Amino acid sequence: MKKLLCLFIIVFSCSSEKNSTDNDLITTFETSNGTETATYDEVITFYRQLAYEYDAIELKSVRGTDSGKPLHMVTLNPDENFDFTEIKENKRVLLINNGIHPGESDGIDATMLLFRDIVQGKIEMPKSTVLVTIPIYNVGGSLNRNSTTRTNQNGPVSYGFRGNARNFDLNRDFIKADTKNAQSFALIFNEIRPDVFIDNHVSNGADYQYTLTHLFTQHNKLGGSLGAFLHDKMMPQLEQKLLEKDWDITPYVNVFNRTPEQGFAQFMDSPRYSTGYTTLWNTLGMMVETHMLKPYKQRVEGTYELMKSMIEITESEGEEITKLRRNALSELKAKKTYPLQWTVDTTKTSTLQFKGYEGQMIPSEFTGAQRLKYDRTKPFTKEVIYKNYMTPTLEVTIPKSYVIPQAWWDVIYRLSLNDIVMHKLEKDTTLTVTSYKIKSYDTRKQAYEGHYPHYNIEVETHVEKVKFFKGDCIINTNQRGCRYLLETLEPQATDSFFSWNFFDTILQQKEGFSPYVWEDKAQELLVKNPKLKIDFNLKKTYDEAFANNWYAQLDWIHKQSANYEKAHLQYPIYRIE
Repeated sequence: MKKLLCLFIIVFSCSSEKNSTDNDLITTFETSNGTETATYDEVITFYRQLAYEYDAIELKSVRGTDSGKPLHMVTLNPDENFDFTEIKENKRVLLINNGIHPGESDGIDATMLLFRDIVQGKIEMPKSTVLVTIPIYNVGGSLNRNSTTRTNQNGPVSYGFRGNARNFDLNRDFIKADTKNAQSFALIFNEIRPDVFIDNHVSNGADYQYTLTHLFTQHNKLGGSLGAFLHDKMMPQLEQKLLEKDWDITPYVNVFNRTPEQGFAQFMDSPRYSTGYTTLWNTLGMMVETHMLKPYKQRVEGTYELMKSMIEITESEGEEITKLRRNALSELKAKKTYPLQWTVDTTKTSTLQFKGYEGQMIPSEFTGAQRLKYDRTKPFTKEVIYKNYMTPTLEVTIPKSYVIPQAWWDVIYRLSLNDIVMHKLEKDTTLTVTSYKIKSYDTRKQAYEGHYPHYNIEVETHVEKVKFFKGDCIINTNQRGCRYLLETLEPQATDSFFSWNFFDTILQQKEGFSPYVWEDKAQELLVKNPKLKIDFNLKKTYDEAFANNWYAQLDWIHKQSANYEKAHLQYPIYRIE
């Protein structure tokens, strides 16, 4: 009886796990002849079946998303080992993110085909590269399916919506991490620590002949040997491999409502964006931007071929990538300063042999104004200037450590999500620190991704002794997350936590004065402080608006006195040099 039972188990196991047919794993994209994309449920069911049929695939749920559903992570490793601590000892990891904007679904379908074709032997199995994909990052947007919101796009028949379940654009949320999606992404990213990152998108801009464009992270910003490798080796190799497959590709065409032949600059991916975020961890990142007006089938096939090519490059250049990433932190620390803001370098450009269509501004029959019109019967190849070099406009010295009072728990929480090593003070301690006083700033007048961000931030620097309390956090910058710390904690950084309104409570003065009380005290203060009186009289002499504003005069004196609160405009994160 036991032998019969064992035979039954063996037969059942073979028939259910090993005898699957290709038809079991045919996608919606294929059955629709390239006109439709899979729904969220169809995608997860596909990967669940793929993981069941093939031991080289693991499907894992990670925390949650704003939609209430989990974020999924699919790993392909022929060694059938899914412990990333062990994987990173001798292999590279390539992470593919899909559906951040679910209406841009090309990567969703292309990655399903890619993973299936690898495990079924239609594509050579990577030997030293482990593939990971987030099948659909914006789950809530994927569930909000429609056929109309992608106004400029040629297919598929229906698709998801750009905003997530709370209407956030997830490709603006990587640093501020307002959404559960971004928080889950940080956990995945810092678990697998990818060497190479691909985020699949569809472009919305000019018209041209290319189906594929690439948006690599800005190489000067990535910096050092790693940035040079990205610009001088990885990008040209990808272009050449695709050219050999008859897939023309060009850099992302960063223009709006004008023709590309006038030239254009590379898009600067600050850390709010996916590749800007991955850059902070010295990951070689790129976005695929397929052209919205090309047929959906063609776009998916192009995305598929691009990812195949990037796997080949990661395989052939793997040891070099590992070495360069290992050395990136020491290169950064050797510089002693870090760039926070960038601008286009007008002294250096590249020249593209650009394949476009003739376009011109003509009178609109609808509005009467001038409108842009392309003529696809007039293709051209022209030299176009591409401004793909950037230069820093603001740098700071890299401190030894930062000190964060425990009161700012929302910032500390985000640091912990990103695997930042922190040490808590064991007792109340007075430290000599560098502090920032916010001198001036501008604020957006309209809401942007749930915030009114600050910009044009100016600070005053002071060295002082500050008392900190047991439980406050000391964070050494000599760690893997050094760049993340600098980009989030330095207030003048483009996507700092200050610019994203995390510290807005310091911008509001909490204590004031009653003029009838303070005026008498102000006069006493000027009598006791002759220098202050001279400064006050000079300001009245040379500042007419000040001289004619009695309240401004009282307020100015109040701000020079011991009565003025120290917390107002005092940035609460401190540096130890």
